[in-house]
Amino acid sequence: MTTSSDRQPLPKGTEIRGKWNGKLYRLDRLLGRGSNGQVYLASSSTKAKFAVKLGIESAELQGEANILASLDHTEKGRSPFLLDVDDTVLEGKNVPFYVMKYIPGIPVKAYLRERGSHWIGVIGYRLLERLSQLHEAGWVFGDIKSDNVLVGEYGRVELVDYGGASSIGRSVRQFTEIYDRGYWSAGSRIADPAYDHFAVALLWLHALEGKRLIQLTKTLIPQNRHPRELMKIVRSNSRLLPLENWMEKALTGRFENTQDASKQWREAIRVSQKPKSPDDRVPAWMAGLLGAAIVISLSITAIWLLQ
Repeated sequence: MTTSSDRQPLPKGTEIRGKWNGKLYRLDRLLGRGSNGQVYLASSSTKAKFAVKLGIESAELQGEANILASLDHTEKGRSPFLLDVDDTVLEGKNVPFYVMKYIPGIPVKAYLRERGSHWIGVIGYRLLERLSQLHEAGWVFGDIKSDNVLVGEYGRVELVDYGGASSIGRSVRQFTEIYDRGYWSAGSRIADPAYDHFAVALLWLHALEGKRLIQLTKTLIPQNRHPRELMKIVRSNSRLLPLENWMEKALTGRFENTQDASKQWREAIRVSQKPKSPDDRVPAWMAGLLGAAIVISLSITAIWLLQ
């Protein structure tokens, strides 16, 4: 079977035109690839930027597009993510594609490495609020990992690659083994909000203790993979230790829902920001940014309730 990893990236400047909608896109560069498609940064005649995913199987790509369309319909307070769905002809073959809003940003692990681990509070809150919207719409993201969580200016967060999004109660469609609770004997692969909570905890472990986490996967036999082994890493990391209670609840599935996880994250960050010494103080502007994010979230929620 041909996979997207087998296909060579298309040259810069390649133009694709939709067979049905007739829209023209110019591919600028490859953004990423997976088992079922390649994603390119693209532009149109108006110079607007888009992310275009070229697939292999029409049915599978259409399934992803349907998920995005469903989210655009049910999630209030954000601009549409899915912009176009069509087919094109490349080298004489029919190729399905869909077009998404382009999200400028870098993977969360790279962002924390460049900007500092003190950004974890703002990024974590915004990520949980984003997931809360998704879960309330009846979906679980599933394939949470650093590459699928992009962070822009001032810690703005967007999820990308919805190929793993699954209806709550169904089997998780796609996952990355190291982030998967089934791999760590912490639960099933049935999609529920707790599946994403677990992966968020692994996101922080991977971002701040990547080498130790990878080493753990190499040394532990499957029977010994368990959240308690992950908690040993949490308790030995000065940045994660103040979040110990939150991390343990996420790894053992003990949040009532994602709003509860978000609320407890906010409280854990507030406590962790209390300076233990003059050199340990979190910048005042950082605390203010988290507060502003919370106010914006509450305002959006109020708008939804009034609609």
